[in-house]
Amino acid sequence: MPERATRLVEKAFARPLILVVSPTRKIDLLPGALGARANVPKAVRRARVARPGATVPLDVEVSRARVRAYVDRLGRTYDVKPVDARLVLDGVKPRAIVSQDGRRLHRLASSRAVRFALQRNTRAPIRLGFDTLKPRVASLELGTAVVILRSSNRLLYFVNAKFVRWFGVATGQSAYPTPLGSYEIVNMQRNPWWYPPPSKWAADSEPVPPGPGNPLGTRWMGLSAPYVGIHGTPDAASIGYSASHGCIRMRIPDAEWLFQHVDIGTPVFIIAR
Repeated sequence: MPERATRLVEKAFARPLILVVSPTRKIDLLPGALGARANVPKAVRRARVARPGATVPLDVEVSRARVRAYVDRLGRTYDVKPVDARLVLDGVKPRAIVSQDGRRLHRLASSRAVRFALQRNTRAPIRLGFDTLKPRVASLELGTAVVILRSSNRLLYFVNAKFVRWFGVATGQSAYPTPLGSYEIVNMQRNPWWYPPPSKWAADSEPVPPGPGNPLGTRWMGLSAPYVGIHGTPDAASIGYSASHGCIRMRIPDAEWLFQHVDIGTPVFIIAR
């Protein structure tokens, strides 16, 4: 009889815990996977002297550290980072990526629930709780965007992903190529000073104040790429060629128009085509 009782208690304790991650995702967690051990002989001895119908406790040893480590691994599997809304290029046309909420597993509450179920020898499903993580950029109106075709020496201007107009530009020489990538406008100046960048070609140059001979023309739209910007140029003959030291040159009237139609934060995509 004690042997049969021992087997029954061991079988009952060995039942898996059911962890509910979502309505469609459940995990069977065996107590042995966490090193949990039940003192079955002690429970059987208690049962032999208990009155009929009495509830006999089952002493269970479970490591807090092992449960925490398991739940942390579980979190790394099922945590989801939030996705910011952003613009990306589809060919040469900007399109929006919508934002998505993320989630993070409640580590402490989940660990407690697992330990409680093991220590009480209960097997009711455990619904894991998650915190909702909100993206930093939760919504996005497309607004304005600039796409620069480096090899074609063209600047394309979009509003809400619709093409509005294009301009001829000059981009960087082969020795000083305009960098490819995704940037944004971070600085806008009317009638800017020109300051020599830290480059060999400008080593003996002096700053140039605003005026007819200023290399930046009358408008400067600095990009998040260091020392690179979109600006006007008094050298209109360079438009259409790879002639600059990395910046994007525009005819002065074109740069003044663009200046009126972009803002700090306007995305600028520079691609090779």
